[in-house]
Amino acid sequence: MTVLVVGAGLVGAQVVRQLVDRGERPVVLEPRPQREALAGIVDLQAFDLFEGDVLQPFALSAALAGRSVRAIVHTAANPLLTLGAQRDPYRAIELNIMGLANVMEAARIHRVPRVVASSSSVLNRYLEGGGDGGDLSREEALPRPNTFYAATKQAVEAIGLNYARSFGIGFAALRYCPVAGPWSGPGGGGPSGIFRAMVEAAVDGREVIVPGTAMEWVYSKDAAAATVLAVDAADLGSSVFNVTMGRLFTPEELAAEMRSAFPGARMRIEARPEGSTWLGGDWKPADIGRARRVLGYEPRFPMPALLADYAQWYRARRQAR
Repeated sequence: MTVLVVGAGLVGAQVVRQLVDRGERPVVLEPRPQREALAGIVDLQAFDLFEGDVLQPFALSAALAGRSVRAIVHTAANPLLTLGAQRDPYRAIELNIMGLANVMEAARIHRVPRVVASSSSVLNRYLEGGGDGGDLSREEALPRPNTFYAATKQAVEAIGLNYARSFGIGFAALRYCPVAGPWSGPGGGGPSGIFRAMVEAAVDGREVIVPGTAMEWVYSKDAAAATVLAVDAADLGSSVFNVTMGRLFTPEELAAEMRSAFPGARMRIEARPEGSTWLGGDWKPADIGRARRVLGYEPRFPMPALLADYAQWYRARRQAR
């Protein structure tokens, strides 16, 4: 049996690599595969690449046809995530919501027993409302997402969980926080790009710009590991899981970690670096206790290990040019 991975970008490519590393041959569905970027993560000969769009139901069916697929991992998302959705809401709504609906319907028709989909930690903070004393008979009792991207991810979770209830499909939604990790192509959210720019500037000897807001991070390899654990879990329990490093980093703490990893690096904290979408305010770090208990997830890359591994990958790529 195999796994179909929809979307092979920052996280999806790492999911493919981890499946390959344990002897599997996954199938990847991508409309415009970034072969050079993928090759920097995983051997292109070690998986089956199927060019197709998640918005085309027949493409999903064709990728599933004739294969014994035990799970679909759905990581496809709109470009630039929150920032991209605010600029082009229709595209984000179409891809995030209808993409998930197509995946769930394909799983139902082809009898795929499990779907693991990317959600987002934006649902832990980009919310407003939740008033009326929590009285569900009143209009403002439920908090509502206040960005297009968060609204689509709330829909992803609700649609997936309803498919699970109605058709018995195992479903997990993983709320990744901003993901940092090796990737040479476009894609990922604004914070991912900010982190990439920090690491590359530090290795190249340029000034490092540290975002001036407290943020949570997770390494792409940890995000992928949690995803594979959700594919394998005997019982998914609640089916929605926070996937983060388990702590917040203030700008000063992140700058200190960068100085430790890159001695002598020049850096500056900037209140709103380009690509930042956080509007301000305080929040608690996401609780990863449920992911620990149900999935066995444990972050293997705290910030020092993250920076060392990321820098090693970037130096090797730079030398190979």
